Amino acid sequence: MIEMNVAGIALDATTRVPIVLLKDSTERRALPIWIGQNEARAILSVLENQSPPRPMTHDLLGNCLTTLGVSLERVIIHSLEDNTFYAVLTLKQGETTHRVDARPSDAIALALRLNTPIWVMEEVVADASIPVDQEADEEERAAFRSFLNNIRPEDFAQSSGGSGGEPSSLG
Repeated sequence: MIEMNVAGIALDATTRVPIVLLKDSTERRALPIWIGQNEARAILSVLENQSPPRPMTHDLLGNCLTTLGVSLERVIIHSLEDNTFYAVLTLKQGETTHRVDARPSDAIALALRLNTPIWVMEEVVADASIPVDQEADEEERAAFRSFLNNIRPEDFAQSSGGSGGEPSSLG
């Protein structure tokens, strides 16, 4: 497994569907995962250190886990089938460990809130990651960073619909 970090949220240039971008520690590989608008807002709010006045769904789940003495040990994105990523939450309560099926976007939103590592199986990284050009022009990287830093939840307000799944659109 490869530990990955959330690099940011972007919009697919063609479909305007949000993408969460995970990067490995060497920043040589990036894993784009197409996600829903609500999940993009949930992830973006953590990345921007925004706290809603009342707990949102991922905040509620994190609060429930904490209150019940359950820790989120890790998130594992374990497979990619028919352009859909699959993940599990590894939960621990005392000596008991539970694995719970989750959409990667929800798992990532929860992991960010609970400061939990995100792991991706090597075969998923091999199949779905894109190389990050280490020699990319600094101006291009600065423009992308600026785009990520300036994207707001309102940018996702116009929904293009969708099935609720998480297509990979790796084509």
